[in-house]
Amino acid sequence: MDKVTPTAAAAVADLPDGASVAVGGFGLSGIPSTLIRALHEQGASGLRVVSNNCGVDGAGLGLLLSAGRIARVTGSYVGENKEFARQYLGGELEVELVPQGTLAERLRAGGCGIPAFYTPAGVGTQVADGGLPWRYAADGSVALASPPKEQRAFDGREFVLERGITTDYALVRAARGDRHGNLVFHRAARNFNPLAAMAGRITVAEVEELVEPGELDPDQVHLPGVFVRRVVALTPAQAADKAIEKRTVRP
Repeated sequence: MDKVTPTAAAAVADLPDGASVAVGGFGLSGIPSTLIRALHEQGASGLRVVSNNCGVDGAGLGLLLSAGRIARVTGSYVGENKEFARQYLGGELEVELVPQGTLAERLRAGGCGIPAFYTPAGVGTQVADGGLPWRYAADGSVALASPPKEQRAFDGREFVLERGITTDYALVRAARGDRHGNLVFHRAARNFNPLAAMAGRITVAEVEELVEPGELDPDQVHLPGVFVRRVVALTPAQAADKAIEKRTVRP
């Protein structure tokens, strides 16, 4: 029951080349920055990442991207990373863009054992009809496009079938967690973290504060420990490492 792993490096040591990895966070809010750096140092490549976005240049998943370690990204927002755009348009990176709410539900569905679901999001667009460029060729032509998806009418309205997402691993960050893997997130940093954690077969959580079992009020737990395999307690310096993507207020 004690899921605490001594270091972030040990927690991701067995993550292999080509693994699929769900990663929590929204922009730089709530990203598992310590685990991402440990994975960068570990050296796994050819990774297939599922995340709302792919970090920014030089931070978050941007570290793995700039090192050429990510082969495919499933996400919903990629507008803050110039290296991402360069790799995608240059044919070095495969990208599946997904409506943001659909991505959240695909992760949740995968974690709940639901193989697929119907949604109205994307009907009448290339999301449903196919043709979105997943990978470009070096000459700028489309080397691989998204396939059309099954569509069905319910009560006179069209819906598109979306598949649930499960991944080999998941990396998330929580404000508090206990040795059993029960997690509590802090406000906006909660974002995609619980959903990513649910989707991973082996979920690793870095926690800013590690507490003993019984210290968390069960009614306040956002993610039960059944979804978490490993817990890494951050040092005070690591816990304080929270980058700001765009400062919008005066000092």
